[in-house]
Amino acid sequence: MTGRDLRALFSTNDRQLEAGAAFTNRQGQWQIVQAALGEHLARITGPGFTVEDLEAPRTNVLVFHGVGGIGKTTLSRTLEAALADAEGRPARWGEPSWPARPALLPVRIDLARSAGTDFERVLLTIRLALAAHLGRPLPAFDIALRRYWEHQHPGESLEEYLSRGGLAARFGKALPQQVQSALGDVAQALMLPGTVGGAVGQLTGTLATALRERRQTVRALADCSLLADLLDAEPDVDALSYYSYLLAWELTRLPAGKAVVPVVLLDTFEDTGDRTHRDLERLLQRIVWLMPNAFFIVTGRSRLQWADPALQGQLDYTGPAAWPGLAQQAVPGPRAAGAPGNGRQVLIGDFSPQDCDDYLARRLVRDNQPLISAELRTVITDRSHGLPLYLDLAVLRFLELRRSGHTPAPADFDADFPALITRTLADLTPDERHILRSVSLLDAFDLQLATATAGLPHQAAAARLAERPFVRENPYALWPYHLHALIRSTLRTADDATDDRWTDADWTAAATRALDALGEQWRAAPGPGRRLLVGALRQGLALARDHRLDLGWLTDAAYAYADDYVWEPLPLPARTETEAGDELTTPADALAELLSTLARRQHEHRARTADRLTTILDTGLLPAELTEMALYYRAKAHRDLGQTDASRDGMRQVADGGGRLAPDATRGLAHLARAAGDFPTALTTARTLGWPGRGQRVLGDIHFAHGNMTQAATAYTAARTEAEQHGNTGEQAIAQAHLALTYAFADPARADREITLAEQLLAGLDQRATTLTAQIAALARDAGAPGPDVEDRAALLRTEITTAGITAAALLLELALALHHTVRGNDTAVRNDIARLEELTQNGDYAYYTDLAHFISGLPLTSPSPAHWLDGQLATRQRWRPLVTAHRE
Repeated sequence: MTGRDLRALFSTNDRQLEAGAAFTNRQGQWQIVQAALGEHLARITGPGFTVEDLEAPRTNVLVFHGVGGIGKTTLSRTLEAALADAEGRPARWGEPSWPARPALLPVRIDLARSAGTDFERVLLTIRLALAAHLGRPLPAFDIALRRYWEHQHPGESLEEYLSRGGLAARFGKALPQQVQSALGDVAQALMLPGTVGGAVGQLTGTLATALRERRQTVRALADCSLLADLLDAEPDVDALSYYSYLLAWELTRLPAGKAVVPVVLLDTFEDTGDRTHRDLERLLQRIVWLMPNAFFIVTGRSRLQWADPALQGQLDYTGPAAWPGLAQQAVPGPRAAGAPGNGRQVLIGDFSPQDCDDYLARRLVRDNQPLISAELRTVITDRSHGLPLYLDLAVLRFLELRRSGHTPAPADFDADFPALITRTLADLTPDERHILRSVSLLDAFDLQLATATAGLPHQAAAARLAERPFVRENPYALWPYHLHALIRSTLRTADDATDDRWTDADWTAAATRALDALGEQWRAAPGPGRRLLVGALRQGLALARDHRLDLGWLTDAAYAYADDYVWEPLPLPARTETEAGDELTTPADALAELLSTLARRQHEHRARTADRLTTILDTGLLPAELTEMALYYRAKAHRDLGQTDASRDGMRQVADGGGRLAPDATRGLAHLARAAGDFPTALTTARTLGWPGRGQRVLGDIHFAHGNMTQAATAYTAARTEAEQHGNTGEQAIAQAHLALTYAFADPARADREITLAEQLLAGLDQRATTLTAQIAALARDAGAPGPDVEDRAALLRTEITTAGITAAALLLELALALHHTVRGNDTAVRNDIARLEELTQNGDYAYYTDLAHFISGLPLTSPSPAHWLDGQLATRQRWRPLVTAHRE
């Protein structure tokens, strides 16, 4: 599409600047138009088609809808040019696939309020285009039109009206002469004296009578069965809309060489009214229905609702049976062609990054080179999120900066344009505007959440807003709706100059309502609702952080998040405020960092986890309940790092506090007692823990250390069953991984099944230590296998364990290798395994692992054991040594 960008040209004194009205590729939409027009032409030229069938479904309309500034008007104009002749068609669009006859006649009509288009002008525009193209009268329509004109515009000739309104300049002055010719021919056929002039009423009355009497003198019009009824009807605007039937009927009577199909492009359709006032829309719909041989391409902000049965009474023709194509789901896609399918509601998507760059490169040119640099085009493209209106505003911003003598830089475009707000809010009702601002606080929403955030008593406005093209829908998402990214960011950050702009207090009140609504949804959800929990936490933490709100239900949600040991990542969006840096300044900041740290510890060294938690605790921002959580998980990190004293101090502090994590901390003290080899204390503590402290799992750990694999398996199975009964998938995976490890040492054949189940339970979870346990179990199962496979896997595992900083996993790995080398009879390798265990336990913690390696290999201890075994060292040795035989067999 060629043209000049006059706004750009009149924004600079640089006469060497070439400002083109760039049109970026919409080939996907062109292919949809081609397919729809091809189907239409095949239908109207096929057998059985007749315009007089007033009940058949209509498929002669195609809708392109999208957010303001997406390029709908540009697309409409380009389609008009492409349909008019090959020169107006972008080269990339290719040749059309339809036949030369009937000819296509594009007629574009702008329905914008600023264009001043009323219904009379719409119908006259279509007739004028046909007059200029055909050069002949269309008697049935022309006579009815003249009768209407005499009644509605007394004293004003049609020619004067067309000249004054600019239509004569656009289409020529053929219509008045053609109307006069039609009247003269009919008057002669009826043998009425003289010219028609002011005797239109007499002529049409006589014609209606003649038609009803089936006189031979008017046989040319006799086949138009409804003409007499239309001539008898009161000639008002309502009747005028039905005259489009006469136009369609006349088109069917054209000779083959003159056959034409009007392609009417109705642009800015949103300005025809609103959901309450549909008067103009009803008249326009009649044209579409009564002209089934014409094709209509509608462009506007919203999809057509004609297929909605609820509109019966507001419009004449409604429901999916009447408009099958309009009942289909909107077709998204900014660039790719794809198969259009049967849907005739096409959502015009954003420009792709390539389209954005192409637009900016061709918009401003100097000396045949893009004026906007590639680096700057990239920045503008990223900020635009593909919205053409943003690109247009950015070009004007570029010229403004250049005009002031400043060389535009990327930082100059680190701002939103308030004009985007004005364009977005232009045709919304007050309630819809209120809800739009409210949901801009949310990443995603449903109707209930949107209504509660806005503080409205009913969902009607939210339901209407959800149908707007700047609201995107993913029916499979937790909350199905979300705003166009650029419009959302602009609503929240740009200077708002609208009359109903919000104050800071308004934004805070909406954020408070949104946070409360998220909490209510989470609490009201049936079942565990892990997906809802994580989604509510993400949105709730961002709201509380950005608007400095009290934590409220977020504390309970944080504990629910930690209780399941699943550890999904909780990335929060960047701050919307101008506060610099990542400094923790509010309780919400500290809680977000706490939960993020707990999730990231699955991918970081435990020393990094401990440091992060120390930083959070040092801020003093967390309330007591959440301070306990940070203390507990720091103590766990210290235990994993082998820092026993620090871990014991933290666990004891949490246990003595008697809070929610006291049972977990008590379990931690039992683990520390086991690490020190104090098995009697560990066992006594384990028996007091119950389900809250995961007592069965602790018992399993104690029995495993003693080589009592039957009791260990029983305890781990009980732990898994308890977790399943409580709906705790994370604990199920932990217990199952340890059960698999137990059988990997004791019963390799049974271990296969248990390892497989552990892997299934771990799928979708983010448990690094448990995953390592399952992998070590698989290694222990294969103990004694020939070849280098076990050694290679062990080397990879050792590296991963070192990266994670988990001492217990390192000990298990070396113990599994000691079993492998013993089964293989490699004494040297066994001694190397024992040496590594001694190195890992040199601080005294888990020193009994060295004993276990000696028990497995049959080697005597080189020093007295520091462990306090429950039934003595000999009994424990006698249980570990036979495991080697099981693997050899």
